[in-house]
Amino acid sequence: MEATSLPIASNGKRVWSFIIDDMVVNFFLMIIFSSQINALMAGITTVDETAIMTINAFIMDNIAVVFAVKVLYHTVLIWQSGQTLGKYVMKIKAVDMNTGNLLRFQQAFWRASVRLVSEMFFYLGFVLAFFSPLHQTLHDKLSNCVVIDV
Repeated sequence: MEATSLPIASNGKRVWSFIIDDMVVNFFLMIIFSSQINALMAGITTVDETAIMTINAFIMDNIAVVFAVKVLYHTVLIWQSGQTLGKYVMKIKAVDMNTGNLLRFQQAFWRASVRLVSEMFFYLGFVLAFFSPLHQTLHDKLSNCVVIDV
């Protein structure tokens, strides 16, 4: 199946999917870190240099967990069904560009990893979707997939 014959998802659907997924992942992170965040906030009475240093230390101590949750969420769901919760709600799916099938685990992991890097660099990899005829982001292009309507 050729990519041009697939019903390519609109950028609007992809943006809404991104927003939904970001809210879901942030909800998971709030649950995971709820006790630490409560303790952190209880110890901060004024916003000063010490408070900022404490918050920065919390972020640095937990950045690996945040990255792992994001990559796992996107890898497992895309690998298993082609859809994250956001994609499910928006009725779109990530598929292999050449076959139209679900992504292999390695493709899904690579896609999620590059997606994370794009987030860290001002979402530049996402901007490519607005200039690509197949609406592909950098993580789509590098994992050889497209996002389609279902």
